[in-house]
Amino acid sequence: MTRKQRRGVLIGVGVAVLMVAVGLVLFALRDAIVFFHTPSDLAAKPIEIGQRFRLGGLVAAGSVKRGEGTKVNFAVTDTLETVPVVYEGVLPDLFREGQGVITEGKMDEAGTFIADSVLAKHDENYMPPEVAKALEAKGVKLGEGAKHPENVKP
Repeated sequence: MTRKQRRGVLIGVGVAVLMVAVGLVLFALRDAIVFFHTPSDLAAKPIEIGQRFRLGGLVAAGSVKRGEGTKVNFAVTDTLETVPVVYEGVLPDLFREGQGVITEGKMDEAGTFIADSVLAKHDENYMPPEVAKALEAKGVKLGEGAKHPENVKP
């Protein structure tokens, strides 16, 4: 084999190994590539109990209930489905009902999301782009004068 042929074989083997590595990584991350799930996504495809993921949507109106200490119960909705959330810690200053939120944590056996972090929007005109896209895909209109679907669950 000439030097040119050996170099070609070496490059070919390197490319093949790289393609196999990328394939394995994509296979391993096939379910984790989604940035977060909406309540409707959870209703359609339940997540395993104890698996970490992000839940995004709007804080449901009338759902924020403060417990003792820093414990807070609230619900995240995409106006089609609602998921109860329990969080213990200090909420962001701009956290309030009707605003976009992304929480990170795990589901428990009762169907309650146990959050260990909460991210809220930073001004009245901003909502995380992923949350806005997911809500618009579900038929929720955003902005002033928005009308929501008839089958809104409280």
